[in-house]
Amino acid sequence: MAFNLKTIFSNKDENDGMEEYVSDDRGQAEVTDKMIILEPRAFSEAKQIADYLKKRNGVIVNLKRVTPDQGKRIVDFLNGTLYALGGVIQKLGSGIFLCTPKNIGVEGEISHDSEVKNKKEENELDF
Repeated sequence: MAFNLKTIFSNKDENDGMEEYVSDDRGQAEVTDKMIILEPRAFSEAKQIADYLKKRNGVIVNLKRVTPDQGKRIVDFLNGTLYALGGVIQKLGSGIFLCTPKNIGVEGEISHDSEVKNKKEENELDF
């Protein structure tokens, strides 16, 4: 919200064409977008990942240090968190996921090994 100080504190006859404005920025939090890389060792660390997402930070999660069951639980928890925040989760590689809230845009996709093998087989048939 802005207002003209000249109009409030001076006579209308003294207007020299210069206007001064004061901005009222109260209530607006400074947002710093960061990309955080985490390697959880237990399901209990999923809450920390969710907290980073709630603060509108992107998170790359490496699940190679947890058991497959714990990794599945973490991914399920993060899917629910990102659904509530309007964000997305993308698989970058084996056990590595990119989690982004809606304020961070991601362009492009990474092809997985199985897709690459299928394309190579199709290309071999095209020769």
